[in-house]
Amino acid sequence: MICRRALLEARGAFSSSLRPQLRAITTVSHTTDPSSIPETLVNPGSISRKSPKSAAIDSQSSSLPTAIPQSPLSSISQHTSIEAPATPSALTKSVKELLPLLRAQPPWYITTHIHGRPYLVTAGDTIRLPFRMPDVQPGDILRLNRATHIGSRDFTLRAPAPIKGTRDGPGKTLYLDERLFTCRATVLGTESEPMRVKEKTKRRQRHIRTVKSKHRYTVLRVMEVDVKDVGEVE
Repeated sequence: MICRRALLEARGAFSSSLRPQLRAITTVSHTTDPSSIPETLVNPGSISRKSPKSAAIDSQSSSLPTAIPQSPLSSISQHTSIEAPATPSALTKSVKELLPLLRAQPPWYITTHIHGRPYLVTAGDTIRLPFRMPDVQPGDILRLNRATHIGSRDFTLRAPAPIKGTRDGPGKTLYLDERLFTCRATVLGTESEPMRVKEKTKRRQRHIRTVKSKHRYTVLRVMEVDVKDVGEVE
């Protein structure tokens, strides 16, 4: 008991000797002059986060005059140019010599192409197209400007053959110049075939499928086939 009391008294004396010093440390206040504090410490938001290089670039760009942005339409209009339509090719010497002879022998026949299909007709013939031509009405007059042959009893004007090894290969059809002839046809109307019924079956199956079809066709009448003179063409 005596030893414990002496230990407690010594601990109390040690704590009492340290208590005034701790109070003195905690109560000390450091007074500073506000004018001596840097601006960067008082207002941290004023610090520029840009690098020196970017700051130099900004100072130069601010000194330069601002450029007015151009719209994409104005830039396109400055560089695009509209080309003039190509002039029609001149007639060859053989065509100039033989075209009057062909014109002097009516009537003429013509091999005209409609939607890629050839039809050999003369004036007054009726063409029954194997399809329904879109956007036409009965009474419309069509000019057939694609032809590969125009002929009479003794003369025939033929379109040039495609040259092998060029872009106009064997698979491409070349047509005559539409200035050399005139071919017009009138739309008479449309025809429809009788209803056809076809039964379709598959092997080892009892189901029978019925298919109905009724095709419609456009009928044209060739009203005019004419060969023009050299003076009219030129």
